[in-house]
Amino acid sequence: MNDPKKNFKIVTDTRARIILPNTLTLIGVCIGLTSINFALNGNYQLSVVAILLAAIIDGLDGRIARLIKGTSKVGKELDSLTDVISFGVAPAFIMYFWQLNNLGKIGWLISLIYVVCVALRLARFNINTGGDSSWKDNFFEGVPSPAGGILVLSPLIYELSGFDFMNINYKLITPIIFVIISILLISKIPTYSFKKIVVPRSTTIFLLFGIVLLFGLLLVFPFKVLAIGSIGYILLIPISGVHFVKLKKNLKGDNNIEDKEPEDVL
Repeated sequence: MNDPKKNFKIVTDTRARIILPNTLTLIGVCIGLTSINFALNGNYQLSVVAILLAAIIDGLDGRIARLIKGTSKVGKELDSLTDVISFGVAPAFIMYFWQLNNLGKIGWLISLIYVVCVALRLARFNINTGGDSSWKDNFFEGVPSPAGGILVLSPLIYELSGFDFMNINYKLITPIIFVIISILLISKIPTYSFKKIVVPRSTTIFLLFGIVLLFGLLLVFPFKVLAIGSIGYILLIPISGVHFVKLKKNLKGDNNIEDKEPEDVL
């Protein structure tokens, strides 16, 4: 006779696997919204840190879901809605409070355009995902929304980093950055996804050391690391585009190559 206590479960194993990544996603959106509150109070340092934490959580929830086999349609839609808030609405508000409000209605219009581009980018992701895996999974189509959220904050990050060796006109450069990033979000320029990185077992320890070192530097010099990282990411965009074209040309005759455009799982 089975013990009823052993059979009693609050939720099924499958439901439990789904709850964890979705909880992380909801925590991410709460952190993204909190960044707006920090910006309202003029604490731009904490607002940038909050967006960074939201980006880290966004990078973890999907991977954890796939690792524990807890992916779901609800999680996919929730993740996209969270990205609109954390990397669209929140950065737009932060930069509007910091600089764009000086431009009046034009500044608000620029903020709206950026948020719309983030929403369009994620809507395209929702309808394009699915299908078999291919080499194109190593590339995003356009700049992903978390990266876009960090890049639009780059003028503020640069000021907070202490690298401001030049007299930069932030009132001029901020709207220009917004327009450029908005275009990159909805563009079809291939950018590296870093989703499928093959690391030899012999070098795993060095990878772990590098990750720990990176997080250590972020804790000690957060804005300097973000400023350098933003510049490095921008420089990688043309490199990834050239690499994509080269791979596509070399493998053009391969029957296993799919015709669909590359897209990311955010």
